[in-house]
Amino acid sequence: MRCPYCHNADTQVKDSRPTEDNTAIRRRRFCPNCGGRFTTFERIQLRELTVVKKNGQRVPFDRDKVARSIDIAIRKRPVDPERVERTINAIVRQLESSGESEIQSQTIGELIMRALANLDQVAYVRFASVYRNFREASDFEDFIGRELGQRDEVHD
Repeated sequence: MRCPYCHNADTQVKDSRPTEDNTAIRRRRFCPNCGGRFTTFERIQLRELTVVKKNGQRVPFDRDKVARSIDIAIRKRPVDPERVERTINAIVRQLESSGESEIQSQTIGELIMRALANLDQVAYVRFASVYRNFREASDFEDFIGRELGQRDEVHD
């Protein structure tokens, strides 16, 4: 692992331990060249995933893109960061354990929407407004009316 400060390729691991949710290994590293200390997180990747976009383009799956999408949706919302991390991990595990190496981008979007619906209602609507490409206020009204109507039916 290269040092982020001097880019030396010969760094030393000083401490390794699993993260609290056991989805990654946290390593404290030291650079003998510049004396810098830094932390890395190594995640176990079950399989290489490829995302098939709407236009047919194929790109490697990027966990960080899922995390950024969720972070944008929950910005300035009172959501515990650990819950967010567990949610992201759950989405990735679900994709990796699906048995498919190619995943439709719509599948990922739907998984994120379902996860956000359980995490924070405002974040859910924010994400949906971009994902479903809302163009005017009535799109919000229709979506919220449908979603609240479905939830009321479930609770009856």
